[in-house]
Amino acid sequence: MNYTIRWGDTLSGLARRYGTTVNALMRANPQIKNPDLIYAGRQLRIPGARDEFVGSNSSSTRAPAPGPTSATSRGGSSKAFEIARAYLGRNAGELKLSSNAVGKAMHDWVPNNVNCANFVSAVLRAAGQISASQHHDAVVGLMRNLDRDPDFVRVSLKNARPGDVVSMKTPGGGHHVVLFAGWKNGRPLFIGSNNVNADGSQRVSYSQMNYPILAIHHYRG
Repeated sequence: MNYTIRWGDTLSGLARRYGTTVNALMRANPQIKNPDLIYAGRQLRIPGARDEFVGSNSSSTRAPAPGPTSATSRGGSSKAFEIARAYLGRNAGELKLSSNAVGKAMHDWVPNNVNCANFVSAVLRAAGQISASQHHDAVVGLMRNLDRDPDFVRVSLKNARPGDVVSMKTPGGGHHVVLFAGWKNGRPLFIGSNNVNADGSQRVSYSQMNYPILAIHHYRG
């Protein structure tokens, strides 16, 4: 969403208000060069207002170390997880124009900063879990399609398995969707198309997020 800066506003104060960080605000607003200098009356883009994720410590593309709590030890809808993991580090803008299975399934017209549902839909298609008609580029639309599919069932986070589809609510009324990737250091780990590039565009990466979860869909087909 866009916010009109008011007299007395600070980036740190706005970050606290909207549940984000100063670094995320600066990445979403590259015109800001000094975090201590913003001007009343100008527009500020608040990350999370659309289907996206902005995080300060989620850009790592390394797989979690094997072990009893790692993604590799969990089972379940693993085909989608393994497909997603094969594209770690790939930029969404480049991936959706490639000739591989996921790239072919992604819609190339989707903006490079809002590809989360586009990527997850493409992974599910490549895994043979949904059809082209079920592909959706909006989180809520994909969630609705999975609710209608008898091969998917909603599960709780404690019962999630790698490859399960996790839909979240982000600050500003937006949404984000990723795949569950297991547990790391006692916290859930996810894989998806995340806004971790300096220009605000998305890259396939691991992430640990604390956004409210709307639904977790497990494939049982």
